[in-house]
Amino acid sequence: MGIMAEAGASWAFVERNFTLVRRYIGWEAVFVTYSIVNSLTIAFIGVTQGKEKVMYLVVGAMIWGFLSLLFHEISESIAWERWEGTIEYTFMAPIHRFTHLGGNCVFAIIYGTLRSFLLLFCVAIFFRLSLQGANLVTALIILMVSGLSFVGLGLVAAVLPLLSTEKGAQATHIFEAVLLLISGVYYEVDVLPAWIRPLSAVSPATYTLRAIRRALLEGASITELWPTVALILGLGIVLIPGGLVIFRAAEGHAKRTGKLKRSG
Repeated sequence: MGIMAEAGASWAFVERNFTLVRRYIGWEAVFVTYSIVNSLTIAFIGVTQGKEKVMYLVVGAMIWGFLSLLFHEISESIAWERWEGTIEYTFMAPIHRFTHLGGNCVFAIIYGTLRSFLLLFCVAIFFRLSLQGANLVTALIILMVSGLSFVGLGLVAAVLPLLSTEKGAQATHIFEAVLLLISGVYYEVDVLPAWIRPLSAVSPATYTLRAIRRALLEGASITELWPTVALILGLGIVLIPGGLVIFRAAEGHAKRTGKLKRSG
């Protein structure tokens, strides 16, 4: 298949996932409502400390929701195939694994970005926060670029539901928990113990949070934040191929040991 044909096949997975969203729109409404209420709850923590602190926490909740959604969609795409009993057929289909996973990743980035900005506007309206000085375009660019890095981590996490039928999808929360701890989602990484702090330097979420907070709280432009954006992009360029290599190795192991069958 040529590049355009592969791109078309990859986009087919994006369309399939949006079709699943429409099919289970009730559940999607539940998850979106939960994300908004959870963000409102977190934002109330900063009410007594001023609107800037509210926005600081809201940005953390927004990025955390985005990251969680990416991990969920990428890992769930494997768990869902297992549940439907189609994982063996999908893996035998005459398409590259990058085409298959790439479509799921593109969907996760698009859907996650839409949900994140919906969350931001809902919280801003609830607390009557002004977004007048916020650079929303820059924040959008940073969020989408950072999605590449998160996708690389998501591909690594997707190995777990591939190898374990029963607990694999739930085990991906281990990755989320570690990133939540080290990335400064709700606090500055300076408060972390000295022995943990170096880990924050290798987390793409750390740089994403700093850049988006500057864009939304200080109105920083993409030019001002370009060094950070370039770093996030570089992490994505490294993590996606690395994640794909790890996933392919796990796929080969699963095929050799018969772990793809639904019964595990």
